[in-house]
Amino acid sequence: MRIGELAEATGATVRAIRYYEEQGLLRPERTASGQRIYTRDAVDQVLWIRMMLRNGFPSRAIAKLRRCGGPDEITPEQRAVIHEEHARIEAEYRAIAETKDRFESVLAFIGDERRSD
Repeated sequence: MRIGELAEATGATVRAIRYYEEQGLLRPERTASGQRIYTRDAVDQVLWIRMMLRNGFPSRAIAKLRRCGGPDEITPEQRAVIHEEHARIEAEYRAIAETKDRFESVLAFIGDERRSD
């Protein structure tokens, strides 16, 4: 299938699919004239990439991972990437929570005690 067909099948943009290729996340075959040709497996791969991006994984981490059917298929290196990304997200969450607390202190100071909980 061509890039436009892959985009339509996955809901991704053509630009996003080209980005996935640039990042090493997707490897299409090429025709003699250089056009990209994707196999049916590319649909699942793009859907997986998009799911990983929605879950907070950056493309550099996704490039180190691969789809797998269960925990027994994960290598120690891949497990380390997942733990590193979890720690990164936890740190971001804590920083945002601290900012939220400080902001609520400012709201209390100005007499506006509305909470966003």
